Amino acid sequence: MAGDQAGHIEDTRLVEALSERYVAYAMSTITSRSLPDVRDGLKPVHRRLLYAMQQLRLDPTSGFKKCARVVGDVIGKFHPHGDASVYDALVRLAQDFAVRYPLVEGQGNFGSVDGDGAAAMRYTESRLTETAKIMLEGINDNAVDFRATYDNEDHEPVVLPGLFPNLLANGAAGIAVGMATNIPPHNASEIYRAARLLIEKPESDTKALVALMPGPDFPTGGILVEDRQAVLNAYETGRGSFRVRARWTVEKGRAGTWAIVVHEIPYQVQKGKLIEQIANAMEQRKLPLLADVRDESTTDIRLILEPRSKTTDPEVLMETLFRNTLLENRFSLNMNVLDQGRVPGVMSLKRVIQAWLNHIHDVLVRRTQHRLEAVQRRLEILDGFLKVYLNLDEVIRIIREEDEAKAALMKAFELSDLQAEYVLNMRLRSLRRLEEMELRREHDTLGKEQASLERLLGSEKRRWTRISDDLQKMETLFAKGTLGARRTLIAEAPAEIDTSEALEVEREPLTVLLSQEGWIRAVKGHGLDPEAHRFKEGDGAGLTVECQSTDRLCLMASGGRAFTLKVSDLPRGRGLGQPVRTMADVPQEDQPIALFVVGDEQERRLIVSSDGRGMQMVMKSLMAERRTGRQVFNLKAGAQIQFCLPVEGTHVLCLSEQKRALIFPLEEIPEMSRGGGVALQRLNNSALRDIRLFNLEAGLMWRDGQRIRPKSDLEVFMARRGAVGRAAPQWMLRK
Repeated sequence: MAGDQAGHIEDTRLVEALSERYVAYAMSTITSRSLPDVRDGLKPVHRRLLYAMQQLRLDPTSGFKKCARVVGDVIGKFHPHGDASVYDALVRLAQDFAVRYPLVEGQGNFGSVDGDGAAAMRYTESRLTETAKIMLEGINDNAVDFRATYDNEDHEPVVLPGLFPNLLANGAAGIAVGMATNIPPHNASEIYRAARLLIEKPESDTKALVALMPGPDFPTGGILVEDRQAVLNAYETGRGSFRVRARWTVEKGRAGTWAIVVHEIPYQVQKGKLIEQIANAMEQRKLPLLADVRDESTTDIRLILEPRSKTTDPEVLMETLFRNTLLENRFSLNMNVLDQGRVPGVMSLKRVIQAWLNHIHDVLVRRTQHRLEAVQRRLEILDGFLKVYLNLDEVIRIIREEDEAKAALMKAFELSDLQAEYVLNMRLRSLRRLEEMELRREHDTLGKEQASLERLLGSEKRRWTRISDDLQKMETLFAKGTLGARRTLIAEAPAEIDTSEALEVEREPLTVLLSQEGWIRAVKGHGLDPEAHRFKEGDGAGLTVECQSTDRLCLMASGGRAFTLKVSDLPRGRGLGQPVRTMADVPQEDQPIALFVVGDEQERRLIVSSDGRGMQMVMKSLMAERRTGRQVFNLKAGAQIQFCLPVEGTHVLCLSEQKRALIFPLEEIPEMSRGGGVALQRLNNSALRDIRLFNLEAGLMWRDGQRIRPKSDLEVFMARRGAVGRAAPQWMLRK
């Protein structure tokens, strides 16, 4: 039959074949690599690391072993991937600035908060921590399912059974195909407290849970300054973000001087890159109140920020730093995890805790059942021993004289197969009166334990009471010492601090020059000739705008994105300036189309694309404080922004490359805050050549600047918006 299939070719559509294979790849990435399990909060690589270390007997009380040995076992037995990625996962589990409760204890260089990498795995050593030991507790008691490894030579746990809420306590991050997860660390004792509340009062809502665990508890500390309602909404929906600020104090110096000392920085912010960012912001004059930044850190973070003047308000100085640097950062919440059925989904805080509690309940049932079976087996063996102890002479005779001693024993004393087997394997020195007394004591003890286990299995209420008691013990354990104390301070959302007075820029007239190659600079004065200024070789004058040093400018790019620039931030002097792309994230394929002063927020602009579509926008909709700008015009394939004009007059004239002219009322172009515009002129695969806004009653001034075309000359071209237009006269076509 196999021979008949050899060489068989089956036709199928490429899109179907690709779709089928990509879905299989996506699901493999989601379930086997990128998303954590809601029950133990681990991805497969982390779970395999902990299990492999347990198999190597790397308990907290044992010695360390080389990380290379651990990584070798993991990739050889359980995880057939690159050693670098496995070692990176191991390193992260040992970094106390990356995880709130490290699961691996490292010896050697495991990196730093500065962003330094760990030493090679041949130099570092590791073993499990007490927290990891709790997560693995019960794994040999049939508490969880096992599955075959990738080569079918061994088995690995599907999930870890331990009584530690790792998903919330240590958080998780991962990017899969079409989905991602990002969960911040929390305080373990607070999680245990919230879980106990859910056991006692299952109807408790998210608000009651958040009252017990008010927010993330990052290993690097900091201050959570998110609005309380926003925090509640994030935990309710499973999506949101948390605003975290650095923790700082003011340190007094001599003669009234002072400096700010930063002790804690936001989570996942590398100290080295943070200092570099502050230095760059100072160089770009975005931090005019800051004179210097120094790093005096040892094992503890200590960043020194010196003000330019001792009269500066520290709160105002820090506000400028929070706005311009990563001393304030946002951590996104996306509780997208795999449920017990390995199905991905975004869960609320209550669902996550409840799923973990259900897992703990299942583990308790399985461990209790496993222990009960072991007790029953031992009791059966003890019953057999006690039967034969009363007739030891007969037992010895049967063993000496009978050919089938096992069968004879089973018949003579009504023993089971198991009991007879153990009697036959019993050592001679066990035939003592003292041994019989010890067996009876053991039998009585196990009998009581059996009754207790059966009561536990027979009552769900008893099981939840047992779990609640265990959680209370864990809460007490994890509340002790420096590891248990909350590190991230919970604060109210800060009031808005006005920094405009402290950052007030001296008002002076400037002319901003944006060259053809995208280099921008500000030159003092108005009425300047752009051509008289020096540009790079091959470059020349482009866009020019006269403004004041206190103004803001709007830059419209050909890709439909608007950017806001502060004139005070632009480079000055006689130099060539700097590329505008260093100040705004203008895509490389886009070109500046217009540069103008941001005036009245209700002032309007007409934005028109090359395919003849346009819309009116108020200035407020064009403003964007972020470097990435704001996408205001959604372009069709092949089109780009061609015109961005101030709205004035009553009518619009469109002139196509096919030399067709169309005039229609300006009011026919709708005002939008964002969109793809409406058709201004039917171009028939052509493009716009020119567009004008004018007052019809006053007439139209064309390029020659000498003659105004009256209304009577223009009425022949009037039609509704979206028409083709009429053939343009020669005076319209002159350049």
